[in-house]
Amino acid sequence: MPTTILKMEKSIIIESKIENINKIEKIIDEVSEEAKINSEIYGKVLIATVEAVNNAIVHGNKEDESKNVKIDFQIDEDYISIFIEDEGPGFNFYNVPDPTTPENIENISGRGVYLMKHLADDVIFHGRGNKVEVRFNLR
Repeated sequence: MPTTILKMEKSIIIESKIENINKIEKIIDEVSEEAKINSEIYGKVLIATVEAVNNAIVHGNKEDESKNVKIDFQIDEDYISIFIEDEGPGFNFYNVPDPTTPENIENISGRGVYLMKHLADDVIFHGRGNKVEVRFNLR
C-alpha cells in the first residue's frame, strides 16, 4: 500500500471568542491558495470549518475565553482534513437531532453538524466528541 505524503500542515489555536472566527476564515484562504483548492471545494471547506469552530466555541467551550480551540489542517494529494478540538466535555454525537424534522425546523441552533455532514465527504467525531474531523476529497 503506498504511503500518503502530506503536502501541507498548518495549525492555529484561538481563544473561545466568536470574533476569532475571522482568523479561521483567513487561514482557510491561505491554505486554499497554497494547496490550490478549487472554488467549489473551498466554499464547502469554509462553511463546514466555520460551523465546526463555532460549535467548539459556543457549545464545547461555552464561550469561556480561558479555553482554546485548536484547528489543524492536513493536506495531501487526495484529501484535506481539518481537525477542530475544544476543551469542553464533549457530547453524544450519535444522538444529534435532525434540524429538518417538523419538531426542530424552527430551532435557532442545531444546524452545524447537519451542514458539516452535507458539505464534507466525511465527518468523524473523535474521543468524547470534543474533536471533530471534516474531510474533503480533492480528486
